[in-house]
Amino acid sequence: MGVATVRGYEGDDISSPVQVSSSLKHYVGYSFPTTGSDRSPALIPDSALREYFLPTFAAAVKAGAHTVMANSAEVSGIPGHANAYLLKTVLRDELGFQGVVVSDWQDIERLVTAHHSAATEKEATRIAILAGIDMSMVPLDYRFSDWLLQLAQEGSVPVSRIDEAVRRILTLKYQLGLFTDPLRGIDSNVTLGSPESRRASLAAAQESITLLKNENRTLPLAKTARVLVTGPDADSLIPLNNGWSYTWQGNKTSAYPTQGYATLLGAIREKIGADHVTYVPGASSNQETDIAQATSAATAANVDAIVVCLGEWAYAETPGNIADLALPDAQIHLAQKMLESGKPVILILTEGRPRIIRPIAGGVSAILMAYNPGNEGGQAIADILFGDVNPSGKLPITYPRYANMLFTYDHKTLEGVAGENAPLYVPQFEFGYGLSYTQFAYSDLQVTPPWGSGAQRIQVAVTVKNTGDRAGKEVVQLYLNELAASITPPLKRLKRFAKIQLQPGDSRRYTFELRPEDLSFINAENKRVVEPGVFNVQIGGLKQSFEWK
Repeated sequence: MGVATVRGYEGDDISSPVQVSSSLKHYVGYSFPTTGSDRSPALIPDSALREYFLPTFAAAVKAGAHTVMANSAEVSGIPGHANAYLLKTVLRDELGFQGVVVSDWQDIERLVTAHHSAATEKEATRIAILAGIDMSMVPLDYRFSDWLLQLAQEGSVPVSRIDEAVRRILTLKYQLGLFTDPLRGIDSNVTLGSPESRRASLAAAQESITLLKNENRTLPLAKTARVLVTGPDADSLIPLNNGWSYTWQGNKTSAYPTQGYATLLGAIREKIGADHVTYVPGASSNQETDIAQATSAATAANVDAIVVCLGEWAYAETPGNIADLALPDAQIHLAQKMLESGKPVILILTEGRPRIIRPIAGGVSAILMAYNPGNEGGQAIADILFGDVNPSGKLPITYPRYANMLFTYDHKTLEGVAGENAPLYVPQFEFGYGLSYTQFAYSDLQVTPPWGSGAQRIQVAVTVKNTGDRAGKEVVQLYLNELAASITPPLKRLKRFAKIQLQPGDSRRYTFELRPEDLSFINAENKRVVEPGVFNVQIGGLKQSFEWK
């Protein structure tokens, strides 16, 4: 994903008016806060850092990313903006990054006010510049420059270090073409918002939305169905987009377009006709409003099915911190009242993180996880609800059942069991899970050769057949694990995947290739190694083994 993003932003030539420089953020470990809150400290051993966190940055650096933004938080007690080991030894010397390292907003100042790793802002400036920060992102004042000038005049920061940072910044500006045209691109005819761009956005939403439950083939709904739509996320573009969209928090209604894009409610009305749709909000994001009216509508004779639109309002960064992963009580209560109607209830989730739905997940007939699908999301959800699109998304996360049992799919054996071998790993939905309106069968998994060594490559082939009655797309997922290793191995790791499309009754033989580096891990000496042993390959419920010598 990182490589694809860099390629999309930068293209083949970042001086093009329709390309920009990409920035990798937040380097590194920002995604693993101890408390789960934004900018929380992370505790990450070097081996784990190299195993799980650095590979994504390494791939994006290799893809040509021109800038990196430092971690706003801290790793193992050292703030990201003061961590010379990560910013210089690892990023520059090991990963080979040649571009600009930029601070996040006011994060050099935060070395004093938040981290307390410097007594004064002047000292914080010295620490940050010597640690490897090239540019301070605070356009509102020039204190950073004033402090840096004093530090250079005093000899506390070598002029050579300032020259190094300035050289990197000027090189980037030259590469972007800003010396020739400081307002490069302002008059360009870009594709953003064009019909072509909107088609791509719609396709992305359609392909990512994930069908998590479909009891008794409730979906797709017939276009003759009479539907009650309720819930706080039904009639707004805000939960479809979330933060860092139209505004920082993404929560200003006035900033969103008033026409041209359909909310989920609007898309359903367009799909089956307004006279087939009853709408009662029922609740806001965290307060009950007219649940009694929604309950009355749910039991009415002119309602065949109920679409409950729950999830989150918009948020970004620290303002989005929450104390509880559970959906607000108002939303849960609304869904429970809809279940009492006895009508089929379809739950639509628009959310940027998995909120706990255990109290209602068992009772609803169908669940669609829409994530934050963007402005075209309302249309995409409606397309899937009424069968114009066959869902093909798979969960990129492990959806938790309980707030205090948060596992990644690649956890280790002891993490997932309690006393007497009772399972702790009981997610609401597994990583990689997702249903379709058709069915797929896997067969004839073959791993050749049955052993390997050195630079040899392993071929993995499997047959996938569409055994249902309509065309569909399936994501074929290859998982790998070593049975025994010097560092305890995870239960499985996703190594390859491919989305294939099959017509009813058709089958396809698909082949993956595993390279020696796919078998590697970071050992106790923080070196990437491949150890001899037996490896399991798992695809679609099938398993085969091979030996590495």
